[in-house]
Amino acid sequence: MKVFIVGIAGGIGSRLARLLTATGDQVDGLYRRSEQGRHLETHGIHATHGDLTRLDAPALAALLHGTDVLVFTAGAGGKNGTGATTATDGTGLTTAVEAARLTGTRRLLLVSVFPEAWRHRDVSDTFEHYIDVKKRADAELAATDLDWTILRPAALTDEPGTGHISLSPALVHTDITRDDVAATLAELVHAPRIPHQILELTQGPEPITDAVHRQTHDLPTGGRP
Repeated sequence: MKVFIVGIAGGIGSRLARLLTATGDQVDGLYRRSEQGRHLETHGIHATHGDLTRLDAPALAALLHGTDVLVFTAGAGGKNGTGATTATDGTGLTTAVEAARLTGTRRLLLVSVFPEAWRHRDVSDTFEHYIDVKKRADAELAATDLDWTILRPAALTDEPGTGHISLSPALVHTDITRDDVAATLAELVHAPRIPHQILELTQGPEPITDAVHRQTHDLPTGGRP
């Protein structure tokens, strides 16, 4: 299977790339800085130098030919101002959707965010803008005819993965390790029977494989195959 990861050099994208490469998938993706490319190469990961915010849809589409699954893990994370967030999390997703259409890539997995993340905290206007842009990106993708899945991880940590999660259309916002987000995405990549679903992800009691497999059996009767 050929998987293209937008955001392959990030904390989740790089972990996902390592997992998929280890299982024999053909992996590619975009990285912006030369040191990111060298780091990926040391882990045996092939990637392509390019800046999502500077590519138009035809340019990205030229990199996607033959791709089975497009995974969008890129995100400014509310850093470097509202412009960076809009360009990466908003316009970048629009570019990816258009590129997928140009190449006939049907499956697109989007890493998003809990809409109520940190509602109990006093957050900055920049963070509020980030939440707004992510929500609009979710809505844009959900309105397409692609075989999309939106994954909303809770607050990300760098603790070692546990291999156990909670995965459901609605959960209470807590936290989740980047290791476990990447492992969940790897399972979703190989689970094509979960289109047109928004799934929230937190640390939990269920093994990742079981949690993802359960979603394939929770589809309503008459749901998409």
